[in-house]
Amino acid sequence: MIPFRLFALLIFAIGLSCGPAHADRRVALVIGNSAYKSAPKLGNPVNDATLVGGMFKKAGFDSVDVRLDLSASEMRRMLREFAGRTRDADVAVIYYAGHGIELEGTNYLIPTDATLETDGDVLDETIPVERALFAVEPAKQLRLIILDACRDNPFSKTMKRTLASRAIGRGLAKVEPTSPNTMIAFAAKAGSTASDGDSKNSPFAVALVEHLPKPGLDLRKAFGFVRDDVLKSTGYKQEPYVYGSLGGDDVPLVAVKPAATGPQANPQDAIRRDYELALQLATRDAWEAFLAQYPEGFYANLAKGQLNKIAAEETRASAEQKANAAEQQKARLIAERAQKAEQDKAAAAAKAAEEARIAAEKQKQIEQARTEAAEQQRKVAEAAAAKAQAEKQAAEKAKAELAARQAAEKAEQAAKPAAERQMPEADQKVAALSPAPTSNLSAVDLTKSLQSELRRVGCLSATADGDWSAASQRSLTLFNKYAGTQFDAKLASIDALDALKAKPGRVCPLVCNFGSKADGDQCVKITCRAGYRVGDDNECEKIPEKKPVATREDSRRRDSDRKQTEAAPSTPQASGQIYCSSAGCRPVQKGCRLVNGQIPGRASPNGATGGNYEVCN
Repeated sequence: MIPFRLFALLIFAIGLSCGPAHADRRVALVIGNSAYKSAPKLGNPVNDATLVGGMFKKAGFDSVDVRLDLSASEMRRMLREFAGRTRDADVAVIYYAGHGIELEGTNYLIPTDATLETDGDVLDETIPVERALFAVEPAKQLRLIILDACRDNPFSKTMKRTLASRAIGRGLAKVEPTSPNTMIAFAAKAGSTASDGDSKNSPFAVALVEHLPKPGLDLRKAFGFVRDDVLKSTGYKQEPYVYGSLGGDDVPLVAVKPAATGPQANPQDAIRRDYELALQLATRDAWEAFLAQYPEGFYANLAKGQLNKIAAEETRASAEQKANAAEQQKARLIAERAQKAEQDKAAAAAKAAEEARIAAEKQKQIEQARTEAAEQQRKVAEAAAAKAQAEKQAAEKAKAELAARQAAEKAEQAAKPAAERQMPEADQKVAALSPAPTSNLSAVDLTKSLQSELRRVGCLSATADGDWSAASQRSLTLFNKYAGTQFDAKLASIDALDALKAKPGRVCPLVCNFGSKADGDQCVKITCRAGYRVGDDNECEKIPEKKPVATREDSRRRDSDRKQTEAAPSTPQASGQIYCSSAGCRPVQKGCRLVNGQIPGRASPNGATGGNYEVCN
């Protein structure tokens, strides 16, 4: 009956763990530009991007990439990489906070390194909004772009017009997406500007975080609530606007969470749950039912250990019962004044029973220790399996990102003109050392910047002197090795500089001298406890004990003692005389004699042996 109940409980537990495991894949790219080099710094875009990025993470997005204060090349690279992630995504969102500009009906996002001295520079130094639309286009269900870039643009006031008739608008221009299921949300409607507000975050960002992550709320309603909040908080001076259209069904950014059903477990999870259920029952019938269902494997061995533990407890209980019965028998015999032989027999039986009980108790403790060790081994094995799975997934993700980045770099390389690929090697080196058309760096400044970044990531120890020497080339080769890149080490290039700046910390491993070890980004001296020293393997080892070595002074002292003994006067010794004192007995020394009697005024030195004294000349 008990095995049948256990089987029913196991079936019920397995049924609770079953349920749908599919979920839409959602990815987001968040960019905030505040530190403009040619314009006053904006206060809120970095704070707004951080706030919105945290909202996407809390909403359970599979990938959220938050980037702050990006240059033109960095923005293009981020959009290119994000386009690769949207190919297998159902929902793709781009949020941008910073300066934007409208030129003849086209909207552009302004990077932090833009100067925009003339209206023609807009085409070279900014990123068109169509580039962001292209990045989200592969998403299957929803494409959403949120632009908090309708601020009053300082560049338009100082920008020189190459054509007097060329129009530069106030705010951003109206956009009508051509792709289905695509929405573009502006912080302020076309032709008007947005406010940064008086607090840490803009009114638009605060309203987005309040309404977008509500589970099951349709985006159109969510942006309607955002509009109401912003109008109210700005005194009806700023009105957000949404362009694009969606279908008839509700399209929430965060779906309503289904009933908790749990993820689909691997085959071992079912065995583990059955094992834990049997562990809660902790009876012989439960473990025998488990072994009948799973006769082999890791958990079967654990179940056998549990059975051994129960058997040891039963043996101990049986031995204790026998000991108690023997004690009762002994007491009965004593009470009835039985014969001494019967009493001795009962006492022996009681002693044997007690010894059996003690042995059974020890065996129980041994089985208990074995069971605990097996349980610990099980937990360690499960943790190792979970860690291995996580490392495998992280490695596959890193491998996919690296493949996408390398494919994009190869595509850019293939897009270069044939004339550039046919340039002589010397000309190519000069071209690589020359700054890109969109960069203000000279060849020396580019080399120094690249050397400084190599020092920052731990790949170069020399100073940044602007000379692309063999040491600098070796450091770039070392960076390629640990970062998985393939830059030409003979040339100092803008692409290599961008790749180095994208690394947040150390890339090349820290190498320390003998007697030191790596501790974070520093080498610290190895300190050994007393009696130990640093060995050849840079680890602490015990100092071997030194054997005493005879010195020339010891040899000289022994020769002097021998000569004094030989030079001492020789007085005949009384044959067979023994001198005894409290320290023991010994023969009378050479040149001395034994005297009987007590010297007046002196105590006997040998205590009870009498007044015997050793007198020497």
